[in-house]
Amino acid sequence: MRVVFAGTPDAAVPALEAVAASRHELVAVVTRPDAPAGRGRRLEASPVRRRAEQLGVEVLTPARVRDEDFLERLRALAPDACPVVAYGNLIPPTALDIPTHGWVNLHFSLLPAWRGAAPVQHALMAGDEMTGASTFVIERGLDTGPVLGVMTEAVRPRDTAGDLLGRLARAGAGLLVATLDGLEAGELVPVPQPAEGVSLAPKIEVDDARVDWALPALAVDRRVRGCTPAPGAWTTFRGERLKLEPVEVTMATDLPPDLQQARPRPGELVATKRAVFVGTGTDPVRLGVVQAHGKKPMPAPDWARGVRVTTGERVGDE
Repeated sequence: MRVVFAGTPDAAVPALEAVAASRHELVAVVTRPDAPAGRGRRLEASPVRRRAEQLGVEVLTPARVRDEDFLERLRALAPDACPVVAYGNLIPPTALDIPTHGWVNLHFSLLPAWRGAAPVQHALMAGDEMTGASTFVIERGLDTGPVLGVMTEAVRPRDTAGDLLGRLARAGAGLLVATLDGLEAGELVPVPQPAEGVSLAPKIEVDDARVDWALPALAVDRRVRGCTPAPGAWTTFRGERLKLEPVEVTMATDLPPDLQQARPRPGELVATKRAVFVGTGTDPVRLGVVQAHGKKPMPAPDWARGVRVTTGERVGDE
């Protein structure tokens, strides 16, 4: 089949490479326009654009998919299917109708669970033990189209969103190519998504990544891992933001003997030579790597020594 691939971030690159290496003819790639990035806010091409240019494939970067110039070019390319992975733009009906087999999206959840922009992060924060990826035909609703293929992936106890997304991106690339193969052979029957089991996964904003220390330790752990590496879990200390990498759930018995009876309150810090604990709504958690505002990441004990944490100090207070 003639295919036009659409995608933008790093997570879409394995699928782009798999499609390019498949028996299908990759005639063009659609991605978001170059965007400001880094401290200098200089324009940078998307990871998909950079890889597509290395592959020598035509790249289209419409500001809006409904732009007539883009639609004319897409019609001229005459794709049989448009595989999509994390493109980041809505596909209007005028574009949906162009490819014979439609726009086929690789979504990183077991639909209808976690429809939306951040399925992996929400699955981790919810404590899901199993997730996966689905291919489906895009329609007007948000990730509501009929499903073509599914794969499953176990969530590991210490997975971050980056870890899990990386595995799903690599395994999902094979699922996407297998879906294109099945469509070409006429072997796939789209299956409507059930009305039950729907959950939503909106984009995780910076404010959503703030840790609430009154939550149980397991919930704190899941939030931090779900927001790692982006947008990055955080709290405050002495009025300034403190970024957190994954924490470890502990028990009161892991604290120094003189503090085991008086469990730290939510947000209360307990610093020893080798560890820094924070109280939660249940058991304390041990901080891993932290990053103070304007500083480099460092192990929590080194940070605590540097700022001279005192007895009774807390994180999470303004």
